[in-house]
Amino acid sequence: MTSLYQHGTLAMLMGKQMQGTITAAELLKHGDTGIGTLTGLNGEVIILEGQVYQAQSDGQVNHITDLETLLPFASVHFYKPTQALPFDAVDFTTLSDKLQAAQLRNIFSSVNFHADFSRMHVRIAPKQVPPFPSLLEVATNQPEFEMANVTGTVMGYYAPEIFNGPTAAGWHLHFLSDDKTFAGHILDFSASHVTGTLQIFDEFVQHLPVQDAGFRAMALDLEGLHSGITASEGGKK
Repeated sequence: MTSLYQHGTLAMLMGKQMQGTITAAELLKHGDTGIGTLTGLNGEVIILEGQVYQAQSDGQVNHITDLETLLPFASVHFYKPTQALPFDAVDFTTLSDKLQAAQLRNIFSSVNFHADFSRMHVRIAPKQVPPFPSLLEVATNQPEFEMANVTGTVMGYYAPEIFNGPTAAGWHLHFLSDDKTFAGHILDFSASHVTGTLQIFDEFVQHLPVQDAGFRAMALDLEGLHSGITASEGGKK
């Protein structure tokens, strides 16, 4: 059995619950690879080979070595690839098409690949302070960065449409350059010389911060939840 472990929900961030509720140390017990964000939506986290990196909204990339650092939302798994990726070149809009034979529509999966990127376009959430705004409010004013001719790693997840709310339906991908100086939540990319893997999960473990008073008291606007998540993720699925 291969498991994808997720702490918190994307709906929580839409509901203004951005307080950290799990430590990096606890999270790493459930996986050595993944993505997430820090307390106050402070940047974009990518976890590779058990190491935690944070892209800040000023463009700086940090190696997080304090494992007591808190996260409100993250997804992790242990890297045990299902198959090699069947393509040498890809961009954000063609990723699903190139994996069509894998029939991912109704399952959770992840990609992890290294490539040369002629273009990498990312955004990075800026740190928020209490009282927290909603994720959608933050998404309307996020710094974006582009880099041409960069080599690095893309890591992220595909989630079925029915799980839009607990997480983001479609692809949610983060990037980290080889030199650890450029990273973020991917809005678009164009890649060649792709080498990497697809991993399929037959179990989705949703962990909730039930001891957190803010989460217990949270009220959600369910009517606008899905459209808000799509907008906050960059509008591409």
